[in-house]
Amino acid sequence: MMPLGMASVGDVNIIKKISGRDEVRQHLAEMGFVVGAEVTVVSELGGNLILNVKESRVALDKTMAMRIMV
Repeated sequence: MMPLGMASVGDVNIIKKISGRDEVRQHLAEMGFVVGAEVTVVSELGGNLILNVKESRVALDKTMAMRIMV
């Protein structure tokens, strides 16, 4: 298991765990980041990640991405 923030561009990963406070986990879940979901790193721009999750593209900063374990 590793943080999503360390995944390479083009990697397809399955979310295994999400850490952080309840509000943070709820916010990520509302964007589609739930345990068992498939997430792909599309690109990395200036410390931000563009991710493909549940047929949507979402931008996350690295600190949030480090809370998602894949």
